[in-house]
Amino acid sequence: MQTDRRSFLKIASATPTALSAQIAPPGASGGVPWPRKFAGVQLQQIAFPLGGIAAGSIALGGRGQLRDWEIFNRPDKGNAPNYALPAIWAQVGDRKPVAKIAEARYLPPYEGSSGLGSNNMPGMPRMDTAVFTGSYPMARIDFRDRRLPVRLSAEAFTPIFPLDADESGLPVAILRYKVTNPANVPAKVALCYSIDNVVDKGDGRSNAEKSAGALRGLVMSNPGLAADHELKGDFTLAALGDGEVSIWRGWPKGRWWNSPMLFWDEFSAKGRLEKEPDPRNAVGAVSIRKEIPAGGSADFTFILAWHFPNRTPARCGWHSDKGDEKALIGNYYSTRFKDSWSAAEYLAANLPVLEKKTRAFVKAMTESTLPGAVKDAAMSNISTLATTTSFRTSDGEFHGFEGVNDKAGCCHGSCTHVWNYESTTAMVYPTLARSLRNAVFGHMMDERGAIHFRETLPTKGARSGLAAADGQMGQIMKAYLDWRLWGDRAWLKKIYPAVKKSIEFCWVPGGWDADKDGVMEGAQHNTYDVEFYGPNPMCGIYYLGALRAGEELAKASGDAAFAKECRGLYERGRQWIEANLFNGEYFIQKVQGTKKSTVAKALISDMGSEDTENPEYQMGNGCLVDQLIGQYQAEVCGLGPLVNEEMIGKTLKSIYQYNYKRDMFDHECVQRTYILNDEAGLVVCDYGKGTRPHIPFPYYGEVFTGLEHATASHLIYAGMAAEGMECFVNVRKRYDGQRRNPWDEAECGHHYARAMSAWSGILALTGFVYHAPEKKLILKPQHKLTELKCFWSTASGWGTFELGSSGLKITVEDGFLDLAEVELAKRSVKLPEPVRVTPGQPYKIT
Repeated sequence: MQTDRRSFLKIASATPTALSAQIAPPGASGGVPWPRKFAGVQLQQIAFPLGGIAAGSIALGGRGQLRDWEIFNRPDKGNAPNYALPAIWAQVGDRKPVAKIAEARYLPPYEGSSGLGSNNMPGMPRMDTAVFTGSYPMARIDFRDRRLPVRLSAEAFTPIFPLDADESGLPVAILRYKVTNPANVPAKVALCYSIDNVVDKGDGRSNAEKSAGALRGLVMSNPGLAADHELKGDFTLAALGDGEVSIWRGWPKGRWWNSPMLFWDEFSAKGRLEKEPDPRNAVGAVSIRKEIPAGGSADFTFILAWHFPNRTPARCGWHSDKGDEKALIGNYYSTRFKDSWSAAEYLAANLPVLEKKTRAFVKAMTESTLPGAVKDAAMSNISTLATTTSFRTSDGEFHGFEGVNDKAGCCHGSCTHVWNYESTTAMVYPTLARSLRNAVFGHMMDERGAIHFRETLPTKGARSGLAAADGQMGQIMKAYLDWRLWGDRAWLKKIYPAVKKSIEFCWVPGGWDADKDGVMEGAQHNTYDVEFYGPNPMCGIYYLGALRAGEELAKASGDAAFAKECRGLYERGRQWIEANLFNGEYFIQKVQGTKKSTVAKALISDMGSEDTENPEYQMGNGCLVDQLIGQYQAEVCGLGPLVNEEMIGKTLKSIYQYNYKRDMFDHECVQRTYILNDEAGLVVCDYGKGTRPHIPFPYYGEVFTGLEHATASHLIYAGMAAEGMECFVNVRKRYDGQRRNPWDEAECGHHYARAMSAWSGILALTGFVYHAPEKKLILKPQHKLTELKCFWSTASGWGTFELGSSGLKITVEDGFLDLAEVELAKRSVKLPEPVRVTPGQPYKIT
């Protein structure tokens, strides 16, 4: 399949052809490579989530330890069994064997009421050092030790790859240890994993030995728990593959610390587990032993799997109607697998295919010529979908907290005004995005068209009682994005009436745009947990974006009259905002109070100003970092400029000038502190140019990574690639493993959903837009690379593209891509006839 080279060269000549993989941004020193490597003190904060999408997780620590066991239907920071540790035994030739815990040594601080205590045997010999390499969803640890006669590394992952949320949603983790024998004689090596039964506590626990083909291990349960107990379920620890496997259903039972001592006596002396102890405790152990030839290597693979079906709103921290707190909402994975052993068996049987797809995903991103900071931000934040922030109920529907506290979800409800910012679900797991949209335009919407921005579970018709202006406008735009990526006319026909109704809600008496002039003036609850009163850029330009999305969806639905109405309102609103809110540098708010009695139902919370006629908690004349959030969404959606492009450019330059702080030494913030001292970041709202209201909105002095990623991406979209990259690099440098965990960007809780806006950096740098109904692909790179290679995805497929002097090459790794037109830099090539690009059949334009 070829397209005329002359036609292509005309297009390519008009395309920005260049940006080095490591932009040298102003004020930033050095780039951030991807995959990222961490060593020494940088290992301290690392907690790399292992587990499937929306299936719970166990974190791999920087030293190789397992931490934060969050597989029990709630956040559980700090939770871990008393014992969960790997051990290695190695004997080269006839030399004395060496046994160690297969983790790097503990890092300071060492202080505690009992020192480091005895759990996980911190006083036992461990590996000297480790280097942790993170390329989510895969992690690698290279250990070094001066006494161990073999070389040890570990690889950990869960199968995760684009589009397939089911196969990426397995409640499993793979731990694969690789041992290399550098000696000139054979080596005997054993790896043993011990885990204390995790199913509640006490003597009722049971560990049962099971095997199926090459899978041999233990299923841990607690038969004494009632069927509806919140911890009822089971956990599997198993060895996979060849080698001599020995199993203990429990360590020797004993008082004081006899049990770990006697286990170590056995394993360190023999490199295997021989006669099973009787009596025994609940710490099960699975050992794999192999002989490795001189100069050879061998893999030792362990599978962890879990099955805890009893998710309830009360358990995970989700709001429910009174009486439904303990209603079983379940887990989708538990409808696929009857227990953890079934999940482990499924993984073992399908691992070659699942691992191949996972590695292809990582390879596609690794080989991309985009800057490492953007790749790291995008891929690291996918992990939020595998944490307790995200889950799927037994009906398969997807739900998300804003973030999670240490022991419960934080801010329930798939909150529209937070999840609006992220672009990861739509681009990587579009079925999950569609699930969110179906809820929003389904049971979360009332009969007037108001979208109640927090979802209640179980879904019985009750709603949260409050609509957010920015949340509702963003969801309308996302409905258009979903349509554009899918091109599913049956879905559009089903959802369009609700989308139309949600726009019409803006015009109800006492509503956001009651006078129907295209400008939001009413009480506008928003992501800052208060109401803005009067016209403002954040909600106002969002409204313009929703009107444009409504226009396009109306056209696609054959509703010409409504399309015309949306367009007319958009034009009037745009003109008014440009004339009245732009101060020459950026957009500001015109505060206009109103009588509370005139405001429509469900528009005022109890968190904003008590006096609505002279409201507090406003942005006023400040420079708001996300004042152009509607325009940012329009870029992601491919809707074009919503307001004057020159004004957009000046506003972004002002945000970079005023909100960007190269350090925080002199920054004043009495609110939550997310960055400080020598760290650089974008402040939510800056009043250096304008007068701060006496009582401004609550979070004005804070720094949110989700806003930083979105703003950085918008800077790139607008041609300010160096400035945008500087912001990306700053965030990644803050998440360096020592100061913070690179796989946990917090805002109101750990693993905050808004931070998944990081994926927009990939879209901005490549200018990738796909319009499935028209089979049209747009690539308008916003950077300078003579040879550009990058990952792409739509609802139907994913792969890579290469754009350079030899033309364009599109490769599909999975699924398909329908093409009828390819556009670069405002010129397009219309193909003689539509083509479907499939795996193994790349499409070239030369």
